[in-house]
Amino acid sequence: MSNPDQKIRIAIFGGSGYGGSELLRILLFHPNAEIVLVTANEHASKPVAEVHRNLLGQTDLVFENSPADFSTLDNIELAFFALPHGQALNFIPRLSAYTKAIDLSGDFRLNDADIFEQFYKFAHTAAALQKEFVYGLTETNRDAIKTAKYIANPGCFATATLLALAPLVKSGLITGKIIVDAKTGSSGSGAKSAANTHHPQRMNSFYAYKPFMHQHVPEIEQHLGEIGEFQNELVFMTHSLPVSRGIFATCYLETTAQMTNEDLKNLYRHFYEDSFFIRLVDGSPDINWVKTTNFCDMAVHSNGSQVVVFSAVDNLVKGAAGQAVQNMNLMFGLDEKTGLIFTGSNP
Repeated sequence: MSNPDQKIRIAIFGGSGYGGSELLRILLFHPNAEIVLVTANEHASKPVAEVHRNLLGQTDLVFENSPADFSTLDNIELAFFALPHGQALNFIPRLSAYTKAIDLSGDFRLNDADIFEQFYKFAHTAAALQKEFVYGLTETNRDAIKTAKYIANPGCFATATLLALAPLVKSGLITGKIIVDAKTGSSGSGAKSAANTHHPQRMNSFYAYKPFMHQHVPEIEQHLGEIGEFQNELVFMTHSLPVSRGIFATCYLETTAQMTNEDLKNLYRHFYEDSFFIRLVDGSPDINWVKTTNFCDMAVHSNGSQVVVFSAVDNLVKGAAGQAVQNMNLMFGLDEKTGLIFTGSNP
């Protein structure tokens, strides 16, 4: 942006869920953001702060219905879509040619329509538009994001896993199978409760779900192939944590060369030397230290040729809304940290 004080006129579609709530929490205090529309059909005409009580006294915005005529949005510079899978497919093609878009759902993450249908269970209806989307993993795709009109924001599990694996995939040192054991808090299931996300069911529980069929698997494989020569078999398993926020991914792999812990740390430090939101820690990351922040904390350990990488993110911030704002910053020529410098809490 030529004027550092210029405001980006923003619409948020799907402002009542957890992703929309986090977009509001971040963008209301972003120095270059002006939210001019926030939709939530089931809460239309309600004040935003009546639905998101954490924003009480912070905004006078009122939820609106999604407009029937998108030509009324020709003054919107950027639209965020925090809607259930399948809805952005219908909305984004109707946007003005002037409007950029960042989609937080899975609608535009996969380039192969057949794989998309296999994992999302409905047909992709915007194949031509798909070609215009850039995958929004900020730390690995900055240059493409800067000039993009449309961004497919990564999934939360995909963000934690890809950031953990990217330096080693880029190095070409991985041999054999990669095993990822990833765990998430209940907010990853969305704001509407279900039998397996209801708090009394989940608070003392631990279980795996979607073995071999999680929708983030093809997304991870696709982008690893864009980062480096990725021909490895990926075994990816997800588990439900009895916490509300946070993802913890443990990645097991072997390398073609013997590596010390210091070798690994140097590799990761070099790869992420320009990435403010990546923090290398000793021992293990902890989801407590990344909750409500845009940081990804990682630890790397080697036993010669056996390597384990741990990564932790807040699934709603770095895994969703925070990364979306980070991408917005790049798209509009801002420092990518703008509006995203906030720490977690202790404890």
